[in-house]
Amino acid sequence: MSDTPFGFGLPPEEPENGDEGKKKDQQSGGGQGPANPFGFGLPGAGGPAGENPFAAIFGSLNPTDLGAAFQQLGQMLSYEGGPVNWDMAKQIARQTVSQGTPDGTKDASVGPAERRAVEEAVRLADLWLDGVTSLPSGAASAVAWSRAEWVEATLPAWRELVDPVAERVGTAMGDVLPEEMQAMAGPLIGMMRSMGGAMFGTQIGQAVGVLAGEVVGSTDIGLPLGPAGRAALLPVNIEVFGRDLSVPMEEVRLYLALREAAHQRLFAHVPWLRSHLFGAVDGYARGIKVDTAKLEDVVGQFDPQNPEQLQDALQQGMFQPEDTPEQKAALARLETALALVEGWVDAVVHAAAKPRLGSADALRETLRRRRASGGPAEQTFATLIGLELRPRRLRDASRLWASLTDARGVDGRDGLWSHPDMLPTATDLDDPDGFVHREQPDFSELDRMLGEAADGPDLRKKDEKGEKGEGDGKGDGAE
Repeated sequence: MSDTPFGFGLPPEEPENGDEGKKKDQQSGGGQGPANPFGFGLPGAGGPAGENPFAAIFGSLNPTDLGAAFQQLGQMLSYEGGPVNWDMAKQIARQTVSQGTPDGTKDASVGPAERRAVEEAVRLADLWLDGVTSLPSGAASAVAWSRAEWVEATLPAWRELVDPVAERVGTAMGDVLPEEMQAMAGPLIGMMRSMGGAMFGTQIGQAVGVLAGEVVGSTDIGLPLGPAGRAALLPVNIEVFGRDLSVPMEEVRLYLALREAAHQRLFAHVPWLRSHLFGAVDGYARGIKVDTAKLEDVVGQFDPQNPEQLQDALQQGMFQPEDTPEQKAALARLETALALVEGWVDAVVHAAAKPRLGSADALRETLRRRRASGGPAEQTFATLIGLELRPRRLRDASRLWASLTDARGVDGRDGLWSHPDMLPTATDLDDPDGFVHREQPDFSELDRMLGEAADGPDLRKKDEKGEKGEGDGKGDGAE
């Protein structure tokens, strides 16, 4: 089982025809993994998701299949929404989920017994976590999702992550033409933007569909993808995850419930954390530049009858991180933030599970390795926004949080989440002992000043006037 920055990935399928099949498999990325970053999967069009849309359309002469393919092509060219065709993304994700995973596991509706098992696991997990963290429960409810339900629930978060970069690509498609030509080329630019939105939507749909086949909850990538306050687990994927671990399924489910519940506590009771993480992703993504020279070449030679040119150019990658101190700092902030979140969860879950579960160490190591390695979905997301959502320093962060627990106790450790400036930095991960024993700044005075500023000058003037009037009254009485 391969892993991705979000947590998971799919291994390539075995070639069918010896060396020739192997070569084809390597070129395509194999399996359902979306190696072609802007490919299309058309329903019944003679090939798996990720195949060239136009080859798929004209390579099949079945009237039913051809009609479905032309319908999807029409949706692609007529799209006039935002930078990503999210309707197409959802359609492709649901289609990918319905195909099942390479091991033959199909999605299925969650039954009452599975729902009860998830609810009980999350409830017990919250009881265990009460003794190892000062943050109260953040899960107002516990739900068991099918893969299709995970897709529906997480698409709004994917939209928030991907739209900024997709918007830049759409703008760049129009900006590469001279101003005097832009009015004349309006229909062409509109077509290219529609195709770009469809390409992004298709690829995001494929990636989300692949992830839905293996994620075990709503927080697997270290970001809150689901609705706030709702701890979610996927029973079918938990079953697959624990199948070859030689660990009782009840322990597997409980350990994963601990991780989900710990994430929920952090995101619920650190109000600035979600915007901090999504802002870090957005800040880094906005520092990525589009290779306008390549885009100019594509636009200058674009043939509406050969849209594969645009697909091929986008497949080769047009995103390059700017080599500036600001961009490097943005990347460091993002990587550190992800590591701190995952490290804290790793530390508190281990503290809760170690005394109670004999398999705690084995499950911890399995999830660490799974989270740290890459796979097809990681390649997709890196291609689309030039970014890998991987906590490269998870182990360093986990050790730092454990050391803070020993030195300052649970309250002292968790108190660092009260303000972003109190959190460890990338440098602190290099010198955890120095951070642990360093005196922390007191933000209470700053908070008081900010509170007074929020009251506004009119209120302060009113208070001053009242004090002055009281004094004058006393003076008049004395006279």
